[in-house]
Amino acid sequence: MLTLNYRYRIYPDATQEQVLIEWMEICRGAYNYALREIKDWCDSRKCSIDRCSLEKEYILPTSSPFPTEVNQLNNLPKAKKEFPKLSEVPSQVLQQAIKQLHTAWEYFQVRGFGFPRFKKYGQFKSLLFPQFKENPVTNLHIKLPKLGAVPINLHRPIPDGFVVKQVRILRKADRWYALVNIQCDVNVPNPIPCGHPIGVDVGLSNFSATSDGVIVKPPKFFKSLQGKLKLLQRRLSRKLDRSKNYEKQRIKVARCHHQIDNTRKNFHFKQAHALCDAGDLIFMEDLDYRIMAKGMLGKSMLDGGFGQFRTIVKHVCWKRGKFFGEVDARGTSQECPNCGGEVKKDLSIRIHDCPHCFYQTDRDIASGEVIRNRGLALISTAGLAGKETAYADKLPGIDVKNQSRQGSKSRKRTTRKAS
Repeated sequence: MLTLNYRYRIYPDATQEQVLIEWMEICRGAYNYALREIKDWCDSRKCSIDRCSLEKEYILPTSSPFPTEVNQLNNLPKAKKEFPKLSEVPSQVLQQAIKQLHTAWEYFQVRGFGFPRFKKYGQFKSLLFPQFKENPVTNLHIKLPKLGAVPINLHRPIPDGFVVKQVRILRKADRWYALVNIQCDVNVPNPIPCGHPIGVDVGLSNFSATSDGVIVKPPKFFKSLQGKLKLLQRRLSRKLDRSKNYEKQRIKVARCHHQIDNTRKNFHFKQAHALCDAGDLIFMEDLDYRIMAKGMLGKSMLDGGFGQFRTIVKHVCWKRGKFFGEVDARGTSQECPNCGGEVKKDLSIRIHDCPHCFYQTDRDIASGEVIRNRGLALISTAGLAGKETAYADKLPGIDVKNQSRQGSKSRKRTTRKAS
């Protein structure tokens, strides 16, 4: 089963936009109410058996069951009678808000940390429509239940053979998007490692350096708009909270963040496609960039978005049938790609000069070549490591004296006993 997500820009009118915002607030209220039930049940069982706090912990009957996903979904029809506002939202969209909470709860149970939090005003920014009777997407509109047809910019058509499974309406700043989930019943085989290999080294001085000698300078997405963002945030801090001017200024700040995010993601996709155009096997380092972002160069690390770039390269390689692999990152800049010897150098030295084999090149390019060599070592096998030569021994016309030492030799022992 092949599943893809296409994101399109939609343009709801003023009435539709207000309805979507109201739906998000209603779903946020249902989410917070369901989370409150879970917290009350947990708080009622925190105290000891022989005593109970009357100030900070709720007292619930010991026979009350845990508010599971099924129980809370079954209570929605009763809640609609008590709160008629819930009936304005499509029933499946409201159910997805409860399911989203229990997905976070199950994730917390597995990890042991990250308890679900209450959603503040404006933090619930998406609505999920999980089911459709027919294809809701046309060339000009997308049809949503209880909302009608919303204009859509279908910049790329949905491929033939794919079926629309669900649609998520997303709000970013003052813009609206539709994330269309499509599926097709086909099996896509994994790409076979063959062709021209490329090792990619990412860093701060150079955004990326490949083993082919291609160096890309970092464009500095956040730093280029940092002055403008600082001015907008200063003006926002002087507005009265929840006023109309505050909301206008908040949208300007969100729009600036959205511009930075779109610019960075567009650059990452272009570089990923450029790598796939240049080679057939792409290798990158297996690094945890979240740890590196906590140092004194954290702002520059986050500005580069190296984790997102690696994820995008992996997706583009899968989409275009290229092989992608991750290699061990330890010592890639301290190893010679030509002879494999150890060459110690600190960050101030930008030229790789090997004292063993006298191989000299740029430091980042040398790291890319080491990554390429390690990637090839991971996918290589014993049969593909070298060349094998076949010799026609004991055939008429073959001179035994002219054969090399690599010729076939008779076995001195037998593999099984003679009968």
